[in-house]
Amino acid sequence: MKTVRTHRARATVVALSAGALVLTACSSGAGKGAGDDEGRKQAESQRAQITFGDAKASTGPAEAVPGATSGGTIKVYQRDTYDHLDPAQIYVSDEGTLSTLLFRRLTSYHLDNKGKYTVVGDLATDSGKSSDGGRTWTYTLKKGVKFENGQPITSKDLRHTFERQFASFISNGPTYVQRWLADAEGNEYRKLLPDGPYKGKHLPDSVLETPDENTIRFHFKKPVGDLPYALAMAGYAVVPEKGDTKERYDKAPVASGPYKIQPGSFKSGKGMQLVRNPNWDPNTDITRHQYVDRFDIQFGVSYPDSTQRLMSDSADNKTAISFNNQVDAASLQQVAGEPDIKKRSTSGYQPYVGVMNFNMKRLKDKKVREAIAHALPIQAILDAYGVPGGGELAGSYISPTLTGHKDIDPYGKLKKPMGDVEKAKQLLKEAGKVGMKLTFAYTNAPEPQKYSVAVADNLRKAGFNVQNKDLPSDTYYDIIGKVDNQFDIYPSAWGADWPSALTVIPPVYDGRQIQDNAPNYSHYNNPAVNKEIDRISQLTDQTKAAHDWFALGEKILKEDLPQLPTFYYKQVQLHGSKVGGVVNNDIISSVDPTKLYVKK
Repeated sequence: MKTVRTHRARATVVALSAGALVLTACSSGAGKGAGDDEGRKQAESQRAQITFGDAKASTGPAEAVPGATSGGTIKVYQRDTYDHLDPAQIYVSDEGTLSTLLFRRLTSYHLDNKGKYTVVGDLATDSGKSSDGGRTWTYTLKKGVKFENGQPITSKDLRHTFERQFASFISNGPTYVQRWLADAEGNEYRKLLPDGPYKGKHLPDSVLETPDENTIRFHFKKPVGDLPYALAMAGYAVVPEKGDTKERYDKAPVASGPYKIQPGSFKSGKGMQLVRNPNWDPNTDITRHQYVDRFDIQFGVSYPDSTQRLMSDSADNKTAISFNNQVDAASLQQVAGEPDIKKRSTSGYQPYVGVMNFNMKRLKDKKVREAIAHALPIQAILDAYGVPGGGELAGSYISPTLTGHKDIDPYGKLKKPMGDVEKAKQLLKEAGKVGMKLTFAYTNAPEPQKYSVAVADNLRKAGFNVQNKDLPSDTYYDIIGKVDNQFDIYPSAWGADWPSALTVIPPVYDGRQIQDNAPNYSHYNNPAVNKEIDRISQLTDQTKAAHDWFALGEKILKEDLPQLPTFYYKQVQLHGSKVGGVVNNDIISSVDPTKLYVKK
């Protein structure tokens, strides 16, 4: 994640900023505040597969939030202006949280009052019906669903929604469904419908079918087991066929959720107002509420600033919150230590796993990579981001929030988190590489600057000739993403797009995807692993797939070691004492705005 915000799956190595639109399987709600260890327990208990709900599970209205009352205004402190409001352009954390209030899609996630998540039909009557071995998926729309202008939402709008994502001006959102429909990798999917639907051409019925105004059917050439998860992403929310203004839609979208943007209120860098959408029908929506009259969103409020305002709980801060700002690292101890503040905090996992990349094009000797792994002080890396609440030491590439996760520690890092220099020294000597030059790159942000000292010190003690190289935060991923970069080790992080390691293992470890700016930052390529990725990707049994993905990740870590896991990301957020219904939603990795209300 960059300093401003992140591409959904890519986490920051600069600061523990707002998470991604992450799909996780644990919940730590109100009352489980900073410093509590409940999040891990709940992650473990709720790591079971998030099931695909039937029509009954998808029928609204949503169950009432205990004690909730209607009315009032909630002030929302946000660090960043929303760059994109067009759903198809949304693939970052804060915009994804906002989208839950504004936009509906074919499927969504229902978080019930007991903390259980289910994939349900949102605009659709259920989470989808598959046939033909997972190659065909059919969705039927609910009756009575409308846009904010009262226009009914039909299958024509859904066809338009997916077809417009092939147009060249849509360049920031997810591409899973497009690539599956086109059976293509990278940007090759655009060839299927180069201009989207704007010049009168459409996807053939053999790919995307709308036999009537209430039905949409997807046809894939290969089995797709995860479609209900993918369709729940903000990037696949409905856009009207009539009312699509192409590029201009990004600043003035048409709402389908319980709230709409008050016309003229969106001021970049300043703020925006959300008001009730009178054409939203709660009886069609199992996932959302409409308790608050208005959300007054203010931009440009830094993490330390929002933390101080919310800790004070003074005046209008009592009815304030931030959807995405989290407690800054310097304040975590105070939040955890003062009961009156702690009870107004929520905490939870983000889906990110921080890693130290080993450039496989330069560090070809596994024994050298093992020496680095044993030397690295992962505790020092985590400590730089603030404790308690900043994260948890990692032993795996797979987050504790994902189905299939197991606790492993193949290199003994959890037992010796400050590093085992003697073991590293021995391995480097066995490799015959004592005195080897090692270029260590990281961003010039405060946290990496802090932990880089401990990292370099341990590596030098192990026998490496370490050359530190700090890089600009805003272009860091572009630099390390180059296949011919001149660095040996460098940190990054990655998180799942939905609760499946399908969105972790293939993008990060498929050697066929190695290219500039691709997320395989270690430039790892193992033909046997690539073949196994293809096999697991076509499994339609999600439980079997989850087991196999974790096994493959463990195999990669133990046998090839292209990266060393450092820590699992977590976050702590605050709210005012007059804000009710505050729970951490791990699907969006933030507080759940659809459950909020103002206490009377």
